[in-house]
Amino acid sequence: MLADHAGAAERVVPACPQWTVRELVAHLAEICDRVITRFGGEACPVPETASAAEVLKLWLERGPEADALLAADGEGKGRGDILVMDAFTHELDLRYALGAPPPGAHAAWLRGFEVLVRGLGASLGRHGLPGMRIETEGATWIAGTEPVAAVLSGAPVDLYRSLAGRRSPAQIAAMDWLGDPEPWLRAFTWGPFAPPEEEIER
Repeated sequence: MLADHAGAAERVVPACPQWTVRELVAHLAEICDRVITRFGGEACPVPETASAAEVLKLWLERGPEADALLAADGEGKGRGDILVMDAFTHELDLRYALGAPPPGAHAAWLRGFEVLVRGLGASLGRHGLPGMRIETEGATWIAGTEPVAAVLSGAPVDLYRSLAGRRSPAQIAAMDWLGDPEPWLRAFTWGPFAPPEEEIER
């Protein structure tokens, strides 16, 4: 995608307005570097002067090393799942920034959803809310505890973006709910995610 949009490096990413496209890719490279150094590998920070192409090259070089270290670590699966979710969420951010459509199928959809549903479930518990069921094409999850008191369903990309803090409360409430959405909206703020006050993407 970046090769097809070579002039977009300084374009602001709507879902992460503090970042340009280049800075979003630098974040992914920095996460790989953090994993590698945590396991005793040599640090290779992203140079501030690196171009988007240079940052992308660094990420592609460091990624397999980070993958191998996580795969070899008995406790690495949970961390690996979070990194899959983070990278896929930012791929979708990048697609929206570049005007590219979301993928119809992707190896990270399921793993990303599992991480986000777990996070929402923990948030429901912190807010004293019962569980809810999340339904999309070919998949169902329970966030929080059963019995559930609400059901949220929709297209995969709309659900994913809602769970990842990319859709406004009004957009989340307008989705297909069984039950009143209002009590549940506050639980969509958790961890690094907070729904934007205004719509940033359709």
